[in-house]
Amino acid sequence: MNRIDRLVLARIGSRVLMTVFIFYGIIALVESLDTWRFNYVAEQRGLPTAILMVAMSAVRWTIKTLPVTVLMGGILGLADLKARHELTVIKASGISIWRVLRAPVAALVLVSFVIALGAETISTQINRELSPTPPGQAAQLTPPGEIWLEQRSGDVHYVLMARSMAPGGAALGNVTLFHMGESEVAQIEADEAFLSNGAWHMPSALVRTANAAPRRVNDISVPTTSSAAEIDLKTASTEDLTFFELAELLQRGVADPSIRAATSMRLIKLLALPLVLTGSLLIAFAFTAGYSRNTQFGPAVLYGVVLGFVVFIITEMADRAGSTGVLSPTFAAIGPAIVAIVIGLTVLLYKEDGWT
Repeated sequence: MNRIDRLVLARIGSRVLMTVFIFYGIIALVESLDTWRFNYVAEQRGLPTAILMVAMSAVRWTIKTLPVTVLMGGILGLADLKARHELTVIKASGISIWRVLRAPVAALVLVSFVIALGAETISTQINRELSPTPPGQAAQLTPPGEIWLEQRSGDVHYVLMARSMAPGGAALGNVTLFHMGESEVAQIEADEAFLSNGAWHMPSALVRTANAAPRRVNDISVPTTSSAAEIDLKTASTEDLTFFELAELLQRGVADPSIRAATSMRLIKLLALPLVLTGSLLIAFAFTAGYSRNTQFGPAVLYGVVLGFVVFIITEMADRAGSTGVLSPTFAAIGPAIVAIVIGLTVLLYKEDGWT
């Protein structure tokens, strides 16, 4: 890395960090306005823990806004280079824009992997432990303290309602089973149920039928296609799982298509973060680094920011489509990043290499 690389990296890096810090402050302020959650954590674990909870929650949302903040910071950094005439001198010395791009892109890719695998993991773990769900937001149709699971195995179709669940989803407490299809047994009640070898096992259960009195039955097994990993995912959110936990769950196998799509989308999206941020930086270069006779950067900055928000919206829409299985998770995660990179490279080629 020579002196020019260090100069360009320092200018762009400092402006990106400043933009990210400003967005982080605004997001943290918004998170702190959730007084119920803040007061709940402060009463249960103390004021420092509540402040940590707000800080980590703001980190999660700041990571989601990185495509926009990197774009805006890159535009500000390049505008600063042009205002100081440093970019003009660099170009006059015969160095192409592709050579100027090298250091910022390499640094951004490296930092992106650190964020996706490090900062995201830490913030997710802390948020999962400290951030309770406010009253009324758990679910509008499910009473608090109840876990409902729809299960299938061939022609067998039933719903499990439990009052408690052990970590990992392999054991349920205070269970009621409702058969949805044709079955002689309409309802089964048990103190506990264990998931093992493709079936829910109940050591002792109360069986209820329409034409007979309830009776006690031992060692009941009801087949299911769900694994413990799927049960864990159904009762949680992929946003509360780290990269390594997502990879482990997919490696263990997930049979439910909707859960597999949501898990794959979250995992691939984290891996695609370097591509998304690279696309944002290329757009910043494309709309700001070109030669201009005047020092009015308003139109270029406006075009770049608008396009950055469009890319961000497309990325979020693709995220929803990939999570629900409408689109392939791989295409939904990588597609918008490739589009952003192609747009940035196309505009740069048009402006710098004289394409018409």
